[in-house]
Amino acid sequence: MTNATAVAADFKQNPFSLVYDGAITENAPGKVNIHPVKYKLNGLDIVANVYTPANYDPNRKYPAIVVAHPNGGVKEQVAGLYAQHLAQRGYITITADAAYQGGSGGEPRNVDKPASRIEDIHGMADFITRYPGVDATRLGLLGICGGGGYSLAAAKTDKRFKAIATLSMFNSGRVRRNGFADSQLGTIQERLKQVSAARAQQMAGRDILYAGDANLTDAQIAALPFEMYRQGYEYYWKTHAHPNSTFKYTMSSLLELMRWDATDQVDLIDQPLLMIAGSKADSLYMTEEAFPKAGGTKDKELFKIEGATHIETYWVPKYVDAALGKLTPFFARTI
Repeated sequence: MTNATAVAADFKQNPFSLVYDGAITENAPGKVNIHPVKYKLNGLDIVANVYTPANYDPNRKYPAIVVAHPNGGVKEQVAGLYAQHLAQRGYITITADAAYQGGSGGEPRNVDKPASRIEDIHGMADFITRYPGVDATRLGLLGICGGGGYSLAAAKTDKRFKAIATLSMFNSGRVRRNGFADSQLGTIQERLKQVSAARAQQMAGRDILYAGDANLTDAQIAALPFEMYRQGYEYYWKTHAHPNSTFKYTMSSLLELMRWDATDQVDLIDQPLLMIAGSKADSLYMTEEAFPKAGGTKDKELFKIEGATHIETYWVPKYVDAALGKLTPFFARTI
């Protein structure tokens, strides 16, 4: 890591298994509190954390924000960090583990399909708008990394969301199709055949094949061509590791991922939109491509955090502060 030193966080040291810096360790009166909850979504058990503001009174009315986690991430990592910070600013926030992932239900494990991830966001909205004290007419959405791409897709049609923000948006479909930085354009058809074979094998009841597994040595990580992936392994497997978090996803998920794109019909978004990304992020091209396509809203801003890479926006205090410095007035004005 370049701009700060990360100290490994131990999920076992936190009663809520949170791994981010400054995480809640107990629910104290007069402070932001965390409430682990469980609800059903299409027959599956979804686990989520709800954060309530200091001096929360269920008889009052509060704006709420849904926070969608990154690909491979869980609610105890960066999504929880931003949910807690936004609760400190007076919002009731929710972040849930995606269906088939983390602590949520669903078989086989680690399915990562756009339709499911988008439904997760609708499901968080369903739950939090009925939570005691929430003003359902004042609902915001923050999507981080892959959750940012899925948030764009969810907000196109779900007008319960009055404002949408993305942080380090990752267009999962484009990357799974074209490779990171469009580095695998020449092998799309070959990979589609492999994915189709993986689906056939899975449906025949044989071994489920997985992509993105992360059993890499330090030397292999250092040799990865993209900084986002090098720092991502550091974040997810060392400094902010959580046992429910994995890069792994079913190979058959790529049938849906490779034909999907976060920017499809993004002009249906007519709500206020704030897109935040690090100026040094090698994933920045995804935000810069999506932003002009969102032509349906006149209230939009692309903000670059000077000096930040993709993963550094997850945890480096000065970059988190910079992101919150934009998110705070944006949500205050729009919801």
